[in-house]
Amino acid sequence: MPINAAPLADVTASDSTLRRFLHGLPGVDSVGLEARAASLGTRSIKTTAKAYAIDLAISMIDLTTLEGADTPGKVRALAAKAVHPDPTDRTTPHTAAVCVYPDMVATAKAALAGTDVKVASVATAFPAGRAALDVKLADTRDAVAAGADEIDMVIDRGAFLAGNYMKVHEEIRAVKEACGDSARLKVIFETGELSTYDNIRRASWLGMLAGADFIKTSTGKVAVNATPANTLLMLEAVRDFRAQTGVQVGVKPAGGIRTTKDAVKFLVLVNETVGEDWLDSHWFRFGASSLLNDLLMQRQKLATGRYSGPDYVTVD
Repeated sequence: MPINAAPLADVTASDSTLRRFLHGLPGVDSVGLEARAASLGTRSIKTTAKAYAIDLAISMIDLTTLEGADTPGKVRALAAKAVHPDPTDRTTPHTAAVCVYPDMVATAKAALAGTDVKVASVATAFPAGRAALDVKLADTRDAVAAGADEIDMVIDRGAFLAGNYMKVHEEIRAVKEACGDSARLKVIFETGELSTYDNIRRASWLGMLAGADFIKTSTGKVAVNATPANTLLMLEAVRDFRAQTGVQVGVKPAGGIRTTKDAVKFLVLVNETVGEDWLDSHWFRFGASSLLNDLLMQRQKLATGRYSGPDYVTVD
C-alpha cells in the first residue's frame, strides 16, 4: 500500500524535513522480505513462457564493460554483439544498451549509430564516488557531450551513512540537471555497502525524490551486489512512489546475475510486485556482462533441443 507521509513537495524543504520523512518510512521486515523473494524465486516457467522470458531478458540487458583494460576495439565488438547477440539468428532481440566508461562513449555511439541500442555511461567518479561535486558534474557533462543516452551515477555512500541526506539529494539533483533533456539518470546505491534493508528503502526514496529516472542496486565492483531481496525492496519502493506521486521510476539490478534461471527469477519479481507496466526495457534493466551468453545458449536449446555449450557464444 502507498506510504502514508507528508506531501512530498514539502519533504525536501530542509535537511530536517528530509530526515524526518526518510526515518519515518516503515521499517523493513527482513525475514518477510527474504521469504517472499525466495518464494517468488521458486515459480516454474516453461516452454513458450520461458522463450518469452528469455527474449525479454535479452532486451533488458545493459551489456557492460567497465575495466581499466577496455579498448576501442573491445567496445566496438561489444556494440556489435549488442545489436546482433546471435549472428546466426536475426530474430534474437538486441540488448537495451551498452554501458561503458565516459572516455569510451564516443566509440560506442559511433558503433551503434543507426540502431536502437542506447549508450549508457557510468559517471560521478565511478565506482567509489569519492570526488568533489564539480568533478562529478564535469564527468557527467563529458559523457553527455560525447553522446551518452543514459548516465549511471553513484551516490556518496559515506555521506548517506553519516546521515547527510540533503548532500546526497542535492548531488543527485545537480547530476540530473547536468544530464539535460538528452540523458536519463540511473542512480546507483551500492546496496552491499548500505548494511541494512532500512537504508536501502531510504536510499530508494531519496533517489526518487531527487529525480532519478532509474534506481540501481550496485556497481558490480563489491562483494554483495544485486539480490532478489534487495531488488524486491526497490521494486516495492517504485510501486509506492508511483502510487503517491504518479511518477514511474525504473529499476536496475546489477552485478552477480549470470544465468537464465537468475534472470527469470528477477522477471517474476517484477511481474508479481509492480506488474506489466515495468516489464519493458524502458523501466527495467539488467546490468550484466556474462548473463547474455547463458541466455543465448538457453535460447538455442529451446529452439533446437540441443545445448551447444560455451563455444557457441563469444567470450567478451
